[in-house]
Amino acid sequence: MKDRINGPVRVRFAPSPTGHLHIGSLRTALFNYLFARHYKGEFLLRIEDTDRERSKAEYTDSILASLSWVDIQADKPMVIQSDQIRRHQEVFEKLVAEGKAYKCYCTQDDLKKRAGDELFFKYDGACRSRDDQPDMPYVIRFKLPDFQEISFDDLIRGDVTIPRDQLDDFIIVRSDGNPMYNFVVVVDDADMRITQVIRGEDHISNTPKQILLYQACGYTVPQFAHIPLILGPSGNRLSKRDG
Repeated sequence: MKDRINGPVRVRFAPSPTGHLHIGSLRTALFNYLFARHYKGEFLLRIEDTDRERSKAEYTDSILASLSWVDIQADKPMVIQSDQIRRHQEVFEKLVAEGKAYKCYCTQDDLKKRAGDELFFKYDGACRSRDDQPDMPYVIRFKLPDFQEISFDDLIRGDVTIPRDQLDDFIIVRSDGNPMYNFVVVVDDADMRITQVIRGEDHISNTPKQILLYQACGYTVPQFAHIPLILGPSGNRLSKRDG
């Protein structure tokens, strides 16, 4: 793997304070921390607390205590995602102004009617060319550029390719004005100058969307590594509910 690592290393662990840290997340933190130490790089910590309803300060304290228990310390001051809201807004407004994202006024009823009996309905781009601005709630969708497929070199899995027809114009900002995970994580990782994103393989479906956002924003795309999940006795992945 060493010859695939480009330049100085800076990785991050980015838990959400919506529960106590479980063993799978702690393992991800260890992978990132040891990776940084092996390559004489930096390990950063970001608390992703934009889920305002479920995020609690007590869980942040619990996460920090768990990391301390395994002697993991960040090399820079901890970043709180909710502190970056103005920055997130600045970026998504720029994407809209550049025509790389757009306001979508489709209601849930609209989408259900158009989906019909389809189990996996993809947004049909109905608002892509809409130039009126009715006085009604809207989300902001990312406008997929023209491409046949998107590929990346996963440091663990090797070449991964996703065809365009598996994606649609996905939502980056909710109707309440709060940005979505795939958007904020790209802005934050770019601002923190993260070079490798090491995380569970359950995130691999997010990677093509994030790569497209990196490119649209003019950011350098980091390297990705998706590690296998830890499964419980039932064969299901461990979650915060499992402790």
